[in-house]
Amino acid sequence: MPLSFLKFGRRYRTFKRLKQIVNVFLKYEFGYLIDQIRLHKFIPIIKRLKTFGRWPEPKVLTVPERLRMAFAELGPSFIKLGQLLSSRPDLITTRYANEFKKLQDRVPPFSCEQVKRIIEEETGLPLNKIFSEFNENPIAAASIAQVHHGKLFDGSDVVIKVQRPDIREQIETDINILNAIAQLLDRHFPESRFFNPVGIVGEFAKTIRKEIDFCEEAKNCLKFTKNFQGNKDVYFPKLYSKYITEKILVMEKINGAKIDDIESIDRMGLDKKNLTKIGVDAYFKMVFEDGFFHADPHPGNIFAMPSGQIGFMDFGIVGSISTELREHMADTVIFLINKNFDKLVDQYIEMGLVPDDVDVFAFKKDFKTDIVEFAEPLYETTVGQLNFSQYMDAILHIAIKHKIKMPSDFLLVNKTMLVLEYLGRELDPDFNLAVAAEPYAIKFVKTKISASRIFEKTKNNIEEFADFIALFPRQLKHLMRKILKDDIHVKLTHTDFDKFIKDMDKSTNRISFSLVVSAIILSSSIMHAFHVGPEISGFSIPGTLAFIFAFLFGIWLVISILKSGRL
Repeated sequence: MPLSFLKFGRRYRTFKRLKQIVNVFLKYEFGYLIDQIRLHKFIPIIKRLKTFGRWPEPKVLTVPERLRMAFAELGPSFIKLGQLLSSRPDLITTRYANEFKKLQDRVPPFSCEQVKRIIEEETGLPLNKIFSEFNENPIAAASIAQVHHGKLFDGSDVVIKVQRPDIREQIETDINILNAIAQLLDRHFPESRFFNPVGIVGEFAKTIRKEIDFCEEAKNCLKFTKNFQGNKDVYFPKLYSKYITEKILVMEKINGAKIDDIESIDRMGLDKKNLTKIGVDAYFKMVFEDGFFHADPHPGNIFAMPSGQIGFMDFGIVGSISTELREHMADTVIFLINKNFDKLVDQYIEMGLVPDDVDVFAFKKDFKTDIVEFAEPLYETTVGQLNFSQYMDAILHIAIKHKIKMPSDFLLVNKTMLVLEYLGRELDPDFNLAVAAEPYAIKFVKTKISASRIFEKTKNNIEEFADFIALFPRQLKHLMRKILKDDIHVKLTHTDFDKFIKDMDKSTNRISFSLVVSAIILSSSIMHAFHVGPEISGFSIPGTLAFIFAFLFGIWLVISILKSGRL
């Protein structure tokens, strides 16, 4: 019985949230989409009657603007989804990505009583037994957690990150709803398949589930600390493991100035050019050497310390770059430098970024033309004059034009590097990211062509080939058995079948409605003929009312058919 009650509670919560989502999208004039993916039943009956068969034309705001406003109103999950999509212009186009960049992850703080309750529940200790001082006013508040300052009994200054109450339940409910909506979009809105809504929701779910697990964030911090062991210029905060759970995280407070607070950095007498070099070197080490990088480098997460070190905070969002992807990135740089455009195009195909339905020969020709047109002017520019932001933006536009699906990790690196270039120029106006990257690129290329790496790749290829040789006879035997049993199935997909079904539904509804109107008119005639009910001037009142009702609905039916443009 209790389990059934819990299931009922979850279903009720999901239904209520879905109704809220549908009404917010209706508010921002996405009624046509709600109708198309069969979610109109969640619209209140009065609104449904008012808008039945028609949806208001969008007003001044563009579709991306209205979608961004809807996401902002729907709260944490949708804000995080929008922020994720802002780094995927290859999937949603630059118009939507640029609009989603405006989504701000700022919400009012929750009460200190709730903060204390969560800390005490998670640690099993009263607050005054953990902290000698605890600042009740949060120093930051976001959609998933808020941060407080405190002091342990040993005198250590710490920051305490506390998860918002019930945020996990809300996010899981939203993930389930988003999954359902993505599947409905895929089924009833074929144009959406280019954006891969199901894949986007899957990537979002994986990302946000890691972000709301503070144990994962603690592991990320420990991994960075290990990777930079022995590096005296970069600092990662100490963790207090006995006060770390999925919902709370206690770590050392880094004393210093935000990396873009130039006045405070000058007051500390720090060398801004040296700080720039330390920060950029740290990031290139993360990307090119470790393949594991801090993917949220906004100024509030990077500090200039009085000692001259760079300190990092907030490890909820990280990126991982596989060795293979780093090698592909290195090859791309080499081919560009050597003007080997044919190899560059082959590289994109080899990476599996070109859709299966694309004509490879036509793609190679068109893509090469665009790359040559873009890259030729670069050879007249010194590395020091190269604007890295413009360079990456141009590459991305070419990829979008040719429907290339870039790996999410690659785009995360791209986004991180653009923020890094901005911060570098804030500290040092002469800073150039391309110049800073050059020694790391050369070093990685040398590693790529080293004897040990070549041996490792050769060994892996031989192992894969051996597996293929071993499995091929068995797979061939299995195929032959199916052929002999006449058990080979061919899967056929009808193009625009969903649209056909929808048109059939509309036609059937109109026919049914016409039959109802005809039946009412016939009933009206019978009531007049047999003088049913009270009369006025010889006309049956019920018959007259039925006729008026049928006449109005008949006019409405004719208008809706004319508005659809199909007679």
